[in-house]
Amino acid sequence: MAKQNTNNRFEDRLQQFFWELGDTVRFAGRVIRETFRGPFEWGEFYRQCYVIGLKTLGLISITAFIMGLVLTIQTRPVLADLGADAWLPGIIMVAVLREIAPVITALIFAGKVGSGIGAELGSMRVTDQIDAMEVSGTNPMKFLVSTRVLATTLMVPILVFYADGVAFLGSYVGVNLGGPISIKLYVQQALDLLWYFDIIPATIKTFFFGFAIGVISCYKGYNTTGGTQGVGVAANTAVVASSLAIFIIDLLAVQLTEIFI
Repeated sequence: MAKQNTNNRFEDRLQQFFWELGDTVRFAGRVIRETFRGPFEWGEFYRQCYVIGLKTLGLISITAFIMGLVLTIQTRPVLADLGADAWLPGIIMVAVLREIAPVITALIFAGKVGSGIGAELGSMRVTDQIDAMEVSGTNPMKFLVSTRVLATTLMVPILVFYADGVAFLGSYVGVNLGGPISIKLYVQQALDLLWYFDIIPATIKTFFFGFAIGVISCYKGYNTTGGTQGVGVAANTAVVASSLAIFIIDLLAVQLTEIFI
């Protein structure tokens, strides 16, 4: 009997997962329709871009600098044993550009921005502010959701490029800890191993990271139930689901890159 109850609970949770996944996909389709159906709320979109970028800039700066510094310090002894010290800038640059910076930046973004969007829209839902907007003739999907999703889709790639630069600076500092090297020589060594397709796939997937974070966070907040307790649940599940989506998108991007390149 206990085993049967366990199987039933597993089936119920699995069914709920796929039902919510389908509902999220429909929500994403609605967001896309509202985004391309004018007029667009440009003022709110610019405000969201500013708030989102400012909210995560400091944490991403610190994380990216330490990431480049630590990665360089840990990698240098291995390459020194192999007599390949000159490869260090290129290897660090490729690793940061292709995988480390996009994923780490997206995860930080999901933690800071995703939770904020989920909590903000969730509190608006439980306090009937979204219902009031609908009654007053304002389209909440266009004003609240579309602007945030488009802002996250645009800001994640920009923040990733910024993190790349800061990580490169941290790596340069790490290299100089073992001996002075000019910035010109360091850049030249970094670019020697860099390939065109190291940048393009990594950039494309960051747009999908941002879109997934925006859609999932808005979905969780927009459909919040259960009062103030539901707001906390929405913020938490927005971060967890967004982080999971980042890893899944990254896995698919790597597989597609290997197939087509």
